[in-house]
Amino acid sequence: MGDSMSKRLKLVAGAEAEMEERAFANPYPDWDQGVFASGTAGADSECSEHFDASGKVSASFQKKVQSKITDLLQQMEEGLKTADPHDFSTYTGWTGIALLYLQLHRVTQEQSHLQRALDYLKRTLRNLNGRRVTFLCGDAGPLAVGAVVHHKLKNEAESKECITKLLQLQRSVVISDSDLPDELLYGRSGYLYALLYVNTEIGPETVPASTISEVVETLLESGKNMSKEEKKMDRCPLLYQWHRKQYVGAAHGLAGIYYMLMQPGVKVSQEMLTELVKPSIDYVRHKKFRSGNYPSSLSNETDRLVHWCHGAPGVIHMLIQAYMVFKEEKYLKDAVECGEVIWQRGLLRKGYGICHGTAGNGYSFLSLYKLTQEKKYLYRACKFAEWCLDYGTHGCRIPDRPYSLFEGMAGAIHYLSDVLMPETSRFPAFEL
Repeated sequence: MGDSMSKRLKLVAGAEAEMEERAFANPYPDWDQGVFASGTAGADSECSEHFDASGKVSASFQKKVQSKITDLLQQMEEGLKTADPHDFSTYTGWTGIALLYLQLHRVTQEQSHLQRALDYLKRTLRNLNGRRVTFLCGDAGPLAVGAVVHHKLKNEAESKECITKLLQLQRSVVISDSDLPDELLYGRSGYLYALLYVNTEIGPETVPASTISEVVETLLESGKNMSKEEKKMDRCPLLYQWHRKQYVGAAHGLAGIYYMLMQPGVKVSQEMLTELVKPSIDYVRHKKFRSGNYPSSLSNETDRLVHWCHGAPGVIHMLIQAYMVFKEEKYLKDAVECGEVIWQRGLLRKGYGICHGTAGNGYSFLSLYKLTQEKKYLYRACKFAEWCLDYGTHGCRIPDRPYSLFEGMAGAIHYLSDVLMPETSRFPAFEL
């Protein structure tokens, strides 16, 4: 008994040390429903600072956020003068900056932001290389964002040209025996997202349903084949790997792929969803750690990463979507558990970005808020935004591309702008 107890204590101590190494202890008090509901929140209380009497984000907090966005945008523009001129990706390059300005236009309706988005896009559209096909790391990103920006500027001919080129990439995506992976960053799901994004922003059928269904069919076949190879058809009918590992998270793994397959615009039949996607999601759910977090890959047993790319902040989006599609409480329960993990361990030492930083983790609370309308999640999203308001003061690691959308400052700005309009917030290049 003594042995097992000391072993358990060692495990707990190890987990705590790991957490300290990767995340800051959350300094904020959690949401206090009682204080807010009773109206006893004092002027300096945590709740009243963020919410007005109707429970919306307060004007004073909005002002603080807007002022920080202006400040960070200036820093970002200055920093981008020395950024890699050849990185045209959405992930760390110029298309990501264009996407940020498109978002700022959505939030503020300022025409100058749309023009700025076009300025950044022009340089990327001249430099398409055809090597990669995804929204985040390939040509599909600049083409899809280009189609949307031109459409909003009423340049219909240019918009259509971008869409034509985007659709031409489809041939290389649906070759089933190609070595193209299936995940979001470099694979088929990342191309699928680009098609869905165009239809969401411009209108259904901008990309024909048949084009989407061919990509989806290839994705499903690939997942079934891998599952047969691994003899897991009965437990996990759709299995995927990247670099010989069966990753779980949103960027390279199962959560990102299943999330895309459940999007309404994909039109996977209810029967297919129930027979193939649902048991696969349940298989991932059974890999959950006691903490409520998820492993980075199916074979990994260490509870370390709480990032959008690996761990609960990516898996939560899959769970929320599963709850919306299958209407079963277990998915919401698991998503709520993810939220608790992220609240405890989500203020990351890696930085403020969205792929593996605090802003990306904050999107988990915005998604839970949109689903449940519970003020607790909006409060938590505001607290993670508050952390980002002190950008650069915590001693975080400086990312390789410090001003980019997924690693750096542009991502934090994107998150702050979404906190201003939580009802319509979307994790960029992922949520639809």
